Amino acid sequence: NKPRSKKRRPTFRRLLKTSGVKLENKLKNRQLKQNVSAKKQRKEQKRLRQAVKGAVAALPPRPLETYCPRPGERKDTFEEEDFLESLPTDMLEDDDLQLMSSMAQRASFITRDLSSCAPVHSGKKRGSEVTKDYEKLPRKMARIEQKEVIHLLPIKDKTGLIPQSIQKRESPNATSSNCLEEDDEDAAEQEDQLENEGAAESMEGLTAEEREQRRAQKIQEKKLRIAALGSAVISDPISNVKRVKELRGMLMEADPSVAVTVRKLVMVSLMEIFKDVAPTYRIRPLTEDEKTTKVKKETQQLREFEEILVSQYKFYLEDLEQIIKDWKQQKKKRRQAVNLQSYGGLAAVAVRCLTELLLALPHFNFHNNIIVLLVPLMNDADRQVSDMCCDAFRKLFVQDKLGAASLATVRVISGLVKSLSYSVRPEVLQTLLSLRIREVKKDIEATKPTKKFMNYQEKKKNLSRMQRKWKKAEEKLDKELLEAEASENKEHKLKLHTETLNMVFLVYFRILKKAHRSALLPAVLEGLANFAHLINLEFFDDLLNVLQNLIQSGDLSNQESLHCIQTVFTILSGQGDVLNIDPLTFYQHLYRMLPRLHAGASNDDVIIVLRCLDTMLTRRKKQVTLQRAMAFVKRLSTLSLHLLPDASVGILAATRAALHSFPKCDFLLDNEIQGSGFYLPELDDPEHCNAQNTALWELHTLQRHYHPVVRLFAAHLSRGAPSEGSAALNVELSRRAPVELFRDYSLKDMTFNPPVDKPPTKKKVIKSNAPQRWWRKIKFFNLSNFFSFFSENLADVLRCFCVCVCACVCVFQDHFVVGDSLLDAELQKHIDKVLHTHTQTQL
Repeated sequence: NKPRSKKRRPTFRRLLKTSGVKLENKLKNRQLKQNVSAKKQRKEQKRLRQAVKGAVAALPPRPLETYCPRPGERKDTFEEEDFLESLPTDMLEDDDLQLMSSMAQRASFITRDLSSCAPVHSGKKRGSEVTKDYEKLPRKMARIEQKEVIHLLPIKDKTGLIPQSIQKRESPNATSSNCLEEDDEDAAEQEDQLENEGAAESMEGLTAEEREQRRAQKIQEKKLRIAALGSAVISDPISNVKRVKELRGMLMEADPSVAVTVRKLVMVSLMEIFKDVAPTYRIRPLTEDEKTTKVKKETQQLREFEEILVSQYKFYLEDLEQIIKDWKQQKKKRRQAVNLQSYGGLAAVAVRCLTELLLALPHFNFHNNIIVLLVPLMNDADRQVSDMCCDAFRKLFVQDKLGAASLATVRVISGLVKSLSYSVRPEVLQTLLSLRIREVKKDIEATKPTKKFMNYQEKKKNLSRMQRKWKKAEEKLDKELLEAEASENKEHKLKLHTETLNMVFLVYFRILKKAHRSALLPAVLEGLANFAHLINLEFFDDLLNVLQNLIQSGDLSNQESLHCIQTVFTILSGQGDVLNIDPLTFYQHLYRMLPRLHAGASNDDVIIVLRCLDTMLTRRKKQVTLQRAMAFVKRLSTLSLHLLPDASVGILAATRAALHSFPKCDFLLDNEIQGSGFYLPELDDPEHCNAQNTALWELHTLQRHYHPVVRLFAAHLSRGAPSEGSAALNVELSRRAPVELFRDYSLKDMTFNPPVDKPPTKKKVIKSNAPQRWWRKIKFFNLSNFFSFFSENLADVLRCFCVCVCACVCVFQDHFVVGDSLLDAELQKHIDKVLHTHTQTQL
């Protein structure tokens, strides 16, 4: 018996599998060999072309004429003697021999210039004009025709490679077409110049009215042309996308009378076309394999449409950028039809188009290029352009749901602030307040990408063979489903928001560290107050120390100090609960700043105060003492007396929330006194001002306020702010926050809310038996009656006026009484006569 071989026989499936693998390997090897051979062949052809070019370049230039050197310059006397001996001197006479010897020393007929017909020795004649060679040259160099050479395969010899080439024969049609093209270009340039000159000359000979009519006619023609091209593109974009190039060519309008108007119309029209035609995805360039593969006719048309659309969109953006650069540099180009004064209007329209494309096409190509172009314009000296860009980025931050565009914008803004050494406008940083960031990854390790798939060792250690197979199939299926879902992952969105917020805090902390005295500090403090709940715990201690030092320095305004306080308490009410910090100094700062609010100041600080009170008293009610709460309630009620109605409503609503959070504060509604001492309203420490020894008498005064909502809140608070019963507020007022009430009853639009009732149409007539004075009888129904009475009785009126000035005026209730003792009988009769005639004329 033969020993059994240890090698297992392959099964039929394995044989089929290995045969397929072998076939694939053979096919790969064959393709690899073909690629290698093709590569070698290309290298040899390249080397051969280089050798041919080198050989042609190495050939010495062949001169048209060769000149022999003079015998006297290089031949010695022995050579001259040999030359003379070689001559047949026995057949020549002495004179001929001397002539031949002299001719031998000069240029012979073989070496002279055959192109000249003049004799050799003609220049030696006396009195003849000698012309130099450079004078014979033409004024203009003749055009040398460069003939095209076709390189052939070289011939290999013992000496080496001999290059071979022939000249390409040009057909007469080609030469004539080249000449015609050059002539057409020259003719086109001349026509443009002639048209501009002719238009200028024709406009000079017209009157102002005719010029305006001619201009309006041209503009109407251009409008019709723009409308025709735009409607053609929008109706069938795939077929008529090439019309965009024709429309873009109208941006170079050369007619000075309509150039500015036409260019503005073309810019706006192209902007609307791209907004309508652009797809809802980013167009990527095709790879080499995709270009070579055969596709359907519809697919090929779509590819051509996308390629042309992207190229024309790129050119359009470059044109807008160039218009803005010309405006910034105040640079007028040669043959430019637009004046320097008109650059501002063109640049404003270009910026408007870019902002519209920024908001309408955030998913399309070149969106980051638009961001890079518009962010520096946020700090522009032109107020209109700067506000336009800032508003556009605010809208972009609000509508950006994914966060990619916001991250790109914040990065560019950070670079701009750093490059300009923090000397930017505050509006640039105020745009960051519109960022839609509600949640971020606070841990540094959480931002790192997690392992999605197990490595080989983990799979082998934990799972069996069948389980690994199923696990691999599940991972592949999950990956395909994630790609087919076409929706952004939540983790990816959180990652983008985290990076954006890190960039924002980097800008803020740089300014606090290096430029804390700049004009950007209010915007920085407002931004920190807005995003304070998202700050990492690692920065809390340093940030609190910096803010406390800023407040204690005394260099901040009221609004800046309020922003610092709001930032501190926003931090402490969020993640800062774990910190054992008693912010008593910040309570004292806010308590000291409350009397600075009044009706003469702006109401912008009231919103910040209401937010601070919400975080300091309502949310942190467990960390606030009763003495501190009573002091704030008393100062808020005093503050509501000298504020505008909308601010008074908000402050009273905050007082109501404090009374609900601290029920024992209702002791302030009684006249009894607890403890010893008196209330010290001028003391800035809420803990030691003895607020328990006073009462809220301000509520009784506010019940007679002219605003109905203020009267309602004052009556509600004076009864203890009950939640039920007759003294309770209605649902609309009780469920609203103080900030919402302040905004609802705002006086920003200079309107009274709620509106004032109209006065009654019928006036009440009060009958009185008291004798009426003479001045009460004068009734002027309109201004014309007044002037007629004044002009007719001027002397009488002046006399009465002089008497009244000298009269004794006594104040009695709400009207003045003139003493009758100073009026004599004659004057009294005269006044009665004037009044009687006036009443008769009225009747």
